Parts: sequence; C-alpha cells; structure tokens
Amino acid sequence: MSNSGEQPNPYAQQPHQPPQGPPPPPAGPQPGNPYGQVPPQQNPYGRPQPPAGYGYPAAAPHGAPGPTMPGAGPAGPAGYAGYGGGPGGSGGTSGAKGMPSWLWAIGGAVVASAVWAGVLAATGGLGEPSPDLRGYRYQSDLCRSVSWTPFEDARFRMEDSSTSDSAGENPEPSGHQDPALDSMWCNADLVPEDAGDDDYSSTLVHARAFLHKKTDPAPEFAAQYRSYEQEQSSTDYKVEPVRGIGDEAYLVTREETADSKGSYVVLGVRDGWLTYETTWSSYSSSNTATSPGSAEVADMLRTSAKETLGRMKG
Repeated sequence: MSNSGEQPNPYAQQPHQPPQGPPPPPAGPQPGNPYGQVPPQQNPYGRPQPPAGYGYPAAAPHGAPGPTMPGAGPAGPAGYAGYGGGPGGSGGTSGAKGMPSWLWAIGGAVVASAVWAGVLAATGGLGEPSPDLRGYRYQSDLCRSVSWTPFEDARFRMEDSSTSDSAGENPEPSGHQDPALDSMWCNADLVPEDAGDDDYSSTLVHARAFLHKKTDPAPEFAAQYRSYEQEQSSTDYKVEPVRGIGDEAYLVTREETADSKGSYVVLGVRDGWLTYETTWSSYSSSNTATSPGSAEVADMLRTSAKETLGRMKG
C-alpha cells in the first residue's frame, strides 16, 4: 500500500553549502606576501579576531622587529605584565638576562651597602669599640687602694723608709694617664714582725693596674702568663687558672726546693678591659722568722686582689 504525497526523509543527505567569504588564496608566495603566510580569514562563527597591537603583536617577517605600541619601549608596553618594566610595571624582566627587575634592585642595594661599609671600615667611620671598664677608675695613688690587710694578718709590716736601703717613700705609688692606656703602680717593702736585728729579710710586693681604653686585652691575657711555663731557665714555674676573681685569673708559682729561703708568686686578673697584677718576691736568711710558703702567699694575693678591685670602682 502506498501513501499519497511524499514525506520528508530525515536521513536524506543535505546539499553541500559553500563556506561564506572569499575563497583562500593559493599556496606559495603572493604579491604583498613574499613569505607565503596565509592572511587571517573571516571567522565563519562570527567571533572577530582582536586587532594586532592590542596586547597580541602581529606576526612579522623573519628577522624584522616586531610592532610596538604608543608609549612602549623596546621591551614592550609600559605597565604590561610580562614585559620589561616601564612606569607602573610589575613582575617584569630586565634586559637580555631575563632577571626580574625587583631582583636587580635588591642586588644593587646589597652591593651599595657592602661598598659603603667597606669605605667606613677603611676610614674608621664605623667607630672604635667602647672600652668595657666595669666602673674601674684611674687611681692617682694605687697604694691607697691596695689591700694590705692579708699581709698584716700574716704578721708582715711596712719597712720603715727612714731605715730602708732604698730611697723614696714606702709604699711608693706612681701612675700615668693616656687616651689609650691608664697605668698605675705601687711598690712596697715588707718585713716579718718576728725577724731579728741581725737577720736579712726582703719581701717586695709589686702591684700594677692598667685600664685598656683602646684595645681589648682578653685575646692575649692568658698567653702572657702561660709563657712562664715555656721560659728556658733553671727555675721551673707552675701556672694554674684561678676562679672567682674577675673574668679570668692566673696564678704563677715558682717551684720551691728543700733549701728555699723565699718564694715567688704572681697573680694576674682581668676584669673586662682592666688588668691587675700582684707580685710577691721574698727572701730571708733568718732562722727565727717564719717564711710563708707559696700556697699561703697565693691565698694572701687572692684576698688582697678581691678587696683592691672593689676599692678601684666608683
């Protein structure tokens, strides 16, 4: 059975529709286009292409410079991300190195700071370190600040300067002030109280103090006393650190023999930029007077040094 009239066939093939717009030009070089590039065609979907120079540079012939925009330098439009920095630009690269401009700025600041610091150091512009004097002051008469109590407790007294073989007063102070170093000294002659008139006894106590105002004495202080151990002589010395006095202290003792009639002990103390030293040197031919040993003398020097340093402040 057949139906009258023809019905549309949904599966029927539609006739071919030619594309809109002019036909593409033939391949190969054309007049005005020596490189054979196909010019932009009309968009059949109705979306216009952005014009060249609107953030998307147009293609240029091989070896020819690309287009620029008004107000843009060789690196690209000013302020446009991805190009070299112009006014208001950010995140750009610098020059042919491709390094971000902000990194160049930081590097330049670092180099400038290093050069400036070198100039200051070479010319003394950084200034000198402040001396760490811990409140110690110059003493015009160090003998008045030295504590003689430990020696008096050991039954020693000042030798009468009128009967002493040495000229001058006893104890005898001296000192000198200088912008770099203040120096103070005190020499004293002591005699044991129980020494006989015919006995020969000599005990010298030499105290000295220095206020270092330009150079820190710490790096060389220990070596100064350790050098006693390396001294090439017939006398042996023992060097040991002492705790509880200043920042550091060392005790130097001359080794005694069975027939020793004297002792030699040195105590050096450093407290900040102050150095203080007391030397005990004694000899006695007396058979009646008691001569203190090195250990007893060391105790006297330690006690005297603590009290003396306290008096040198303020």
